[in-house]
Amino acid sequence: MTSQLVAKIIAFVLYLGFMIYIGLRNAKKNNSPKDFFLGGRKVGPFVTALSAEASDSSAWLLMGLPGLCYLGGIKETFWTALGLIVGTYLNWLFVARPLRKCTVSFGDSITIPEFFSNRFKDKSHVISIISVIFIVFFFTIYTASGFVACAKLFRSVFGLNYYVGLIIGLIVILSYTILGGYTAVCTTDFVQGTLIFVAFVISSVIAVVALGGAGNAMAAVSDFSQRAISGQFGEEMMAKFSANQSYGAMSIISALAWGLGYFGMPHIIIRFMGIRSGEEVKTARRIGTVWMVISYIGTFIIGTLGTVYLAGGDLSNPAMLLTGGFEETVFSETMLKMYPAFIAGLFLCAILAASMSTADSQLLSASSAISLDIYKSMINKDADEKKVLNVSRITVLIIAAVAFCLSLNPNSSIFGLVSYAWAGFGSTFGPLVLLSLFWRNATKQGAIAGLIGGGVTVVLWHNLSGGIFNLYEIVPGFVVCLVLAVIVSLCTKKDPEVLAEFDSYKKSND
Repeated sequence: MTSQLVAKIIAFVLYLGFMIYIGLRNAKKNNSPKDFFLGGRKVGPFVTALSAEASDSSAWLLMGLPGLCYLGGIKETFWTALGLIVGTYLNWLFVARPLRKCTVSFGDSITIPEFFSNRFKDKSHVISIISVIFIVFFFTIYTASGFVACAKLFRSVFGLNYYVGLIIGLIVILSYTILGGYTAVCTTDFVQGTLIFVAFVISSVIAVVALGGAGNAMAAVSDFSQRAISGQFGEEMMAKFSANQSYGAMSIISALAWGLGYFGMPHIIIRFMGIRSGEEVKTARRIGTVWMVISYIGTFIIGTLGTVYLAGGDLSNPAMLLTGGFEETVFSETMLKMYPAFIAGLFLCAILAASMSTADSQLLSASSAISLDIYKSMINKDADEKKVLNVSRITVLIIAAVAFCLSLNPNSSIFGLVSYAWAGFGSTFGPLVLLSLFWRNATKQGAIAGLIGGGVTVVLWHNLSGGIFNLYEIVPGFVVCLVLAVIVSLCTKKDPEVLAEFDSYKKSND
């Protein structure tokens, strides 16, 4: 075992140990489901902002998107990042404060399915059941992407077997999620978001300087692209770079449409519900937006310059080409080359941070849906808070186990898994969140039709290809959900009690 390997191990052990410590420290604060799932609505703007963005960005920010850039997908990365930045800003601007206010007004709801049920007075629990089914389905896929990222990271940094890395990531994430709940997840996400931000800023500057400045760096990247297209670096690189040269209107629409997903992400919008007060949303929005803009610039720089930087500037005989599924490790390989072993280990924890910050939030959101919206509301209404928490923790284990099985394929694409789950949540819940907050005439029947229509459309569209089916499935899914919810609501009788409660919510103060 070399001294460099020991230094990287020490860095990772310190980081992972700190995450588990946070979980243990916060375990005693969970005296009720509201504490476990929302932190008692007492989380400040800084922690809320970085927690929301860190849980949003996940490992595809440091692995999926840089890998896409590395293979010449600069246009797709740019338009996707633009859609995401605009989407998150609009989510903070239009949804954050009204959602916190509305969830308090409608039965002090602490989960999205519970909010929908309370908003539409659904005593049959049909909305909850449908919502939970889609939440568990898409969150399991999303969580699997985090496990894949952990495994690929450990393989890249330590040369560990893919499956060994998978198990290590699973154990650490489960440890602090099960123990600490929402407060632990937000606190670890704050630490992880800070680490991601610092890693991108410092590394991007070093990469540009090392290549002789921005002008020289971009010229070298352009030269590399031309050589790749000509076939100098092999057929795989030629095929990838050539395919990314044609990027039309449909592709741009698909990339920008990622922004629609924010309105329906349970693990993100729940941060809005847990913030200390509506007055602090503006501060959180500014922090979160700045974090996103700078982080995506870092993604673009590391992914784009990675080809030239890793080659050491010698394009006639590149020192390293990442292909065959390894292109998503461009960030980790760049860190390993750029820094001494211990510093590289700390910054590489940023990838682990991104993976865990999303996986923990998703596991918590999915478990809350099962324990509160199914177990407490339908199976055992008299269950005490301790039983509900235990059911939640068991649910975390089960969902994690299924996600683990989905991530067993070493060739799994982080970007592909996230893309599917993102479309699922954005299409299934996004339109309904907006209608619930801003349209008094939305009805229970309309909500049910929208949920089913949006979710089914995404699943079907995702499994078809060619022609119009090359359009990202979030677009048709979002439109179908919105149209069905509106049409069915207009055609069904309005509940006077629902209308009166909505009017009362609109008139109330935070």
